[in-house]
Amino acid sequence: MNISVVIPLLNEAESLPELFAWIERVMSEKQYSYEIIAVDDGSTDNSWQVIKSAAAANPAIRGIQFQRNYGKSAALHVGFEAAQGDVVITMDADLQDSPDEIPELYRMITEENYQLVSGWKKKRYDPITKTIPTKLFNAATRYVSGIHNLHDFNCGLKAYQRKVVKSIEVYGEMHRYIPVIAKWAGFTRITEKAVQHRERKYGTTKFGLERFINGFLDLMSITFMSKYGKRPMHLFGTLGVLSFFAGFLILFYLTITKTIFGQVGIASRPVFYLGILTIIVGVQLFVAGFLGELIARNGSEKNRYSISDTIH
Repeated sequence: MNISVVIPLLNEAESLPELFAWIERVMSEKQYSYEIIAVDDGSTDNSWQVIKSAAAANPAIRGIQFQRNYGKSAALHVGFEAAQGDVVITMDADLQDSPDEIPELYRMITEENYQLVSGWKKKRYDPITKTIPTKLFNAATRYVSGIHNLHDFNCGLKAYQRKVVKSIEVYGEMHRYIPVIAKWAGFTRITEKAVQHRERKYGTTKFGLERFINGFLDLMSITFMSKYGKRPMHLFGTLGVLSFFAGFLILFYLTITKTIFGQVGIASRPVFYLGILTIIVGVQLFVAGFLGELIARNGSEKNRYSISDTIH
């Protein structure tokens, strides 16, 4: 199968018939073998009925319905698990992503051998309350991840080699950082393509301020997990030793001033409490690193590594 199109959705009943018909037309014109996997993330409208009707008319359409709303990352995760195509393309269900971009995305994966192609909505039709946080988010992600050739990490329109989506795990709200997750999984042939961004035709945006805040928290989380997930002692142990050593030097200095120079009132000086505090914090950090190391070494994925190829 050439292409799997994974569509996470929430309350998009109005746009789904038009989206399915548009994708079908593009696939038919290019004579691609394909499947459409629509993942209903706990919709409260009749999105699932629309998917069932479309699947009855077109066997290439498949549906997965969540019992409740789990989030876009969960929908993408189960969609990736179900995908069978050589190239996996994701897009949003609100018609702001154009299926006409599919052939070029497919070509870039199959002919130019990119492992991930991320869409870039160069001209956006979103309100300023969404565009400004998005620009800040993308700038921070470029800086932290080192992926400097992407302008829009969170664009829903992306294309992947099949092995990429089968090698990564998307959870929480990590869908914003799929290029980052892919890079740290060893897939470095990542690029972007400027894509058409259309005005929303039906419904309302699901974007809120809490998603912007959670996005930066997730960035910190994924950065830590990628660098220190299998060796937490390297971070916490180092910080603990430095903190303990700083506290030791402070208390050693106060001891010298007390015993040699005869200064009085050492225990009433703020620096005395600072020395004790940094020693306590240092010990706690070291213990945290030790416990993290025990968990990492006894975890079920302690020796799980991504293998690119083998020769027998």
